[in-house]
Amino acid sequence: MTDTSVLFRPFTLKGVELANRIVMAPMTRMKSPGLVPGEDVAAYYRRRAEGGTGLIITEGVNLADVSSAFYPDVPTLEGDAPVEGWKRVVKGVHEAGGKIFPQLWHVGAVRRQDRSPNPEVPSRSPSGLFKPGKQQGKPMSDAEVADTIASYVSAARNTVEAGFDGLEVHGAHGYLIDQFFWGGTNERDDRFGGSMVDRTRFAQEVVRAIRAEVGEAFPIVLRFSQWKQQDYEAQLATNPAELEAFLNPLAAAGVDCFHCSTRRYWEPEFEGSDLNLAGWAKKITGLPSISVGSVSLTTDYITTVTTGEGSATGSIDHLIERLEREEFDLIAIGRALLSNPEWGNIMREGRFDDLVPYDAKVQETLY
Repeated sequence: MTDTSVLFRPFTLKGVELANRIVMAPMTRMKSPGLVPGEDVAAYYRRRAEGGTGLIITEGVNLADVSSAFYPDVPTLEGDAPVEGWKRVVKGVHEAGGKIFPQLWHVGAVRRQDRSPNPEVPSRSPSGLFKPGKQQGKPMSDAEVADTIASYVSAARNTVEAGFDGLEVHGAHGYLIDQFFWGGTNERDDRFGGSMVDRTRFAQEVVRAIRAEVGEAFPIVLRFSQWKQQDYEAQLATNPAELEAFLNPLAAAGVDCFHCSTRRYWEPEFEGSDLNLAGWAKKITGLPSISVGSVSLTTDYITTVTTGEGSATGSIDHLIERLEREEFDLIAIGRALLSNPEWGNIMREGRFDDLVPYDAKVQETLY
């Protein structure tokens, strides 16, 4: 039987005591009518905390800048009613022994203006590009850049008000911050464009502004990815030196932990080393890192989305080995936690035969 005890070693993230190494990955839900998380949302997250998840990172949460939203019924952290709703969510997770961070989300040019809430509002992005050569929005003016950063700050302020334990900034998967990172969507010739390091400046300013609002003790996580939903093969960094040049300015800006999104956590990031992306982020910066990608499943997320099929359960032996050698510190679980809210308890008790495969066809009932 696989010894899973390493999953249940406590971990301290910027002063926040986590009961174990298990993180719930952020997953968009569209279950908050009026942008307010209700009792069902609170029950959803509480159930995962009761099931043995140490840290929950919520679904992406929209900002005061209404161009941040693409899908309907995605919650916000702006306004009295949403903040009160999130207080109920946080209370339930804390009562179940877990910790919880919101993920602050701006979709940028991924947003189709005509299909989104507030269709009268133009979509914002660094250069108006959805992907190289495809316009879908307009380049952000200096005033809009400042307004968007202010929206992140407002959401961070309300994060503290709602009682969350920290926050995550979504800088992955081809959304707004990642559109600044990616040379294919950032053609600006001001301080936010240019070299790879210069393209991190928008994210740096977002993080610094949030840090000034929440104080030094409050954890800030940044999620980033090489792949984009616009291009699964895209890479911000093609080797460790480039990754170092990319990550170090973000760490200096105030990021406390890197959440490194990959489709399959067991795959090495660069030739010549077995380290995955989270392993490299930890080695380069010395900061804690979170890995993610098809944990305890046999099929990656993109395949389940494109085929509509599910995924069988798989071994976690490679995960245990990587945690034992401290390649990364925390592991995020996505789809497996939808079909197995008690994933953590199942792992702790060695009840591997109780794991339920992920079935994309019944995804809505699992949510």
